[in-house]
Amino acid sequence: MSNNDQQSYLTNDKMVDMAFITSFTGLTDKWFYKLIKDGEFPKPIKLGRSSRWMQSEVEAWVQNRINRSRQ
Repeated sequence: MSNNDQQSYLTNDKMVDMAFITSFTGLTDKWFYKLIKDGEFPKPIKLGRSSRWMQSEVEAWVQNRINRSRQ
């Protein structure tokens, strides 16, 4: 991915926190931290003491779970 493509991608994506993820999925933060530990959910981007995820990664993970459940 070129610098221009990556810059465009980052401009069009948002960083989201655990509150967004739990609200979006209806699942608990404890469950997600277990998935992270087990390597089944993307690791957070650490910004000081804060953890963030790219919204596109969260949405891709949810879509993957939907696809797997419907096979």
